[in-house]
Amino acid sequence: MSVVEEIQALRTETMDAIAGAADSDALNNIRIKVVGKSGTLTAYLRSMGQIPADQRAEVGKTVNAARNEIEEALESKKAELKTAELEASMEAGAVDITLPGRVQQMGTRHLITRITEEVAEIFLGIGYSVAHGPEVETDFYNFEALNAPADHPSRSMQDTFYVVDRSGGHRAVKGESDVLLRTQTSGVQVHVMEEQKPPIYIIAPGKVYRRDVADPSHLPQFNQIEGLVVDKGITFGDLKGTLEYFCKEMFGPDRKTRFRAHYFPFTEPSAEVDVSCGICHGEGCRFCKGTGWLEILGCGMVDPNVLVACGIDPEEYSGFAFGVGVERVACLKYNVPDLRMLLEGDMRFLRQF
Repeated sequence: MSVVEEIQALRTETMDAIAGAADSDALNNIRIKVVGKSGTLTAYLRSMGQIPADQRAEVGKTVNAARNEIEEALESKKAELKTAELEASMEAGAVDITLPGRVQQMGTRHLITRITEEVAEIFLGIGYSVAHGPEVETDFYNFEALNAPADHPSRSMQDTFYVVDRSGGHRAVKGESDVLLRTQTSGVQVHVMEEQKPPIYIIAPGKVYRRDVADPSHLPQFNQIEGLVVDKGITFGDLKGTLEYFCKEMFGPDRKTRFRAHYFPFTEPSAEVDVSCGICHGEGCRFCKGTGWLEILGCGMVDPNVLVACGIDPEEYSGFAFGVGVERVACLKYNVPDLRMLLEGDMRFLRQF
């Protein structure tokens, strides 16, 4: 076979390969193999010196004609493949406008926030106002003004996180600091009694901190709502009626309450309040440990020493105070067995409420 015949055969073979190229990558490989710098057709031009002189013109003419025809076929096929690939890409990425759209899921208030607001609404409805105070308190407002001096044994029950020592700037341990994270929102009551003359009807919601190990019924940080009433002629009967009203509004009119004598340094007399179990309706079950009752809050008549520390005459005024944990109310109302579930952020759990 002559050189010219070899070139014509290469042209035919290449044209068939171009026509059958499946994609742009395959087409580019053909271009490099045939008309690239090291391509088979280019090799004929580089070897022209080895071709007899009387055949060079015909060989050169055949090579150039084949090269032009192949390059035109390459450009045509390239445009064809580009159009096909674009259409395939558009089809693959197409959006079916007949499908329903993805609706952005609306957020909701956390259960702890909802319970706090629900408790506030109950007391706002009977004439109370909401008071707020700092989460970092001094020893005076957290303990001493509440009838719990430095040597009082009740402090061990509320051992807390101390922040700064008296010399300034360093972390301190218990006994070396008078600045701490509050263990109760009772300090807000002291601030209010110092700044406002009776009559006083307030609730004080907020975060509090204690050195408790997290378990199903305890948290080192939780939310508390305390209430305070200071007025003329306030009796334990007013306290009992107020808290019975609150429990029925929060848990339902069928729930019963009971008051058990207890001790708190800032109230006298003091009591703990239980509400009947919503699962067994007072019959006794595992949730209420067979008693039929669930502890919900502590309360009592404001100790005269607390009134005196805040500049209020106990001979003229009396009052009552109470404190309830928001997480505990949430768990009792919705029968949640573990306080920690409220803080884990599991949306499958939280969306139930």
